[in-house]
Amino acid sequence: MDQEEWMLEAVLAAATEGGPVQAAALVGGRWSTDGPQSERVGPYLRTTVSRAPAAGPADVAAVRGHARDYARTVARLTPASRAEVLERASCAAADNRGDLARLLALELGKPVRDGLGEIDRVADTFAVCAAEARQIGGETLPVAGWARGARDTAFTYRAPAGVALAITPFNAPANLLAHKLGASFAAGNTTIVKAPPQAPAVSTAVVALLVEAGMPVEAVQLLHGDGAVGAELCAAEEVAVISFTGSAATGAAVARAAGAKRLVLELGGNAATIVCEDADMAEAARICARTGYSNSGQSCISVQRVYVHRSRFEEFLGRFTAEVESLTVGDPLDPDTDVGSMVDEDAAERVVLWSAEAAEQGARVLLGGSRDGATALPTVVADPPPEASLVREEVFGALVAVMPYDDFGGVVERCNQSRYGLQAGLFTRDVDRIVTAWRELEVGGLVVNGSSNYRLDHVPFGGVKDSGFGRESPRCMIEDFTVVKTLMLRGTSLWGAA
Repeated sequence: MDQEEWMLEAVLAAATEGGPVQAAALVGGRWSTDGPQSERVGPYLRTTVSRAPAAGPADVAAVRGHARDYARTVARLTPASRAEVLERASCAAADNRGDLARLLALELGKPVRDGLGEIDRVADTFAVCAAEARQIGGETLPVAGWARGARDTAFTYRAPAGVALAITPFNAPANLLAHKLGASFAAGNTTIVKAPPQAPAVSTAVVALLVEAGMPVEAVQLLHGDGAVGAELCAAEEVAVISFTGSAATGAAVARAAGAKRLVLELGGNAATIVCEDADMAEAARICARTGYSNSGQSCISVQRVYVHRSRFEEFLGRFTAEVESLTVGDPLDPDTDVGSMVDEDAAERVVLWSAEAAEQGARVLLGGSRDGATALPTVVADPPPEASLVREEVFGALVAVMPYDDFGGVVERCNQSRYGLQAGLFTRDVDRIVTAWRELEVGGLVVNGSSNYRLDHVPFGGVKDSGFGRESPRCMIEDFTVVKTLMLRGTSLWGAA
């Protein structure tokens, strides 16, 4: 058994056995567990669930040199060979979905039901990356359409950017790593991965899965560490493009450290969903409840603000509260659990504090408002004022605010008052409202007859304002991870110009 197979099997076996999982770094083509260890305490179990070697300056220097030295080697791989690796990785993710979901539950308190869904998306994402790798090419430019180009011919093709840096978040560490690393490899880059400290074992398993599927070790390196490691990598001159998912504040720090580099920043959100008077209230309440508390609300597009037409506000509120009450809160390893733990106790305390603050400002806390360790009970807050933190800022937790509105134009303006603009939801059958919302809402995406918390991995995804810039999805990310190179043939015309 080779080292790559050992690493994947060892990580998954340790997760199944219940002992602390030893994560590893991948530096210069070699897996390593040496060095000072950082421990991850599981938010539900409240015991150490994984350990990872913390990167030091020597590790950062090593990955920089290796990435620079092997960028051309990886670029020479044919798109077909890259696609075949990604297709095998897709199958491997599906084969190991149960063990990977268990890792997510241990490290993050994510219910295994949600974890299985995330790994299914990993498999899909790798498959889409493979399909997009096969489509990479270029075009013949219509230069002969202008007098100065009548005697010439011009072509373009997409070349790998070189070295990509992927900085991944804790809330969806497997799928968002699949997006970044899968698309970067499809584009022909070598990639440095900076894993989230909260999910070192999950990150190790996903990288090992790709290496076992045939990704050359020259094409990927994995480091564990804090923000200082990320900042040093962002500033590295070898890095050509950075893809980062995280908070708006950290995204700004990434941009400052990176300087004049290509950036894809998918940052925070404060997602609004509008429920119009013609909506199916039962269905809207059910969807908002399920998508407001999945992963304990720790998603940048999680339902946070729900605006309901005043004529049906109390009806929706009653149905929504009943749906939330029906959610099962508990052990993330239990397949019947809907809501597990948040990432840590500080995150859960934010839900408690912000709901209490809103109550002091006149809001009604109908459910929740308390926590047990890192498990925040699903919290419903009605009628919070516009100045409340849970209306203005990103909760990123198990809390949904429900507010009435009177006219459609006014509620669109209220949605746009947020400094974030990632995604929104809209429940209505009125085509005019749909088009108006699509045009006027300051967001990157609108989901109709669904909540804000819905995404297809092959569809462009990203935000405006403080929610970042650039678009994720394999096709869009491959465009960001490649550069257009032009070939100009002077005096040679496809049109036979004299």
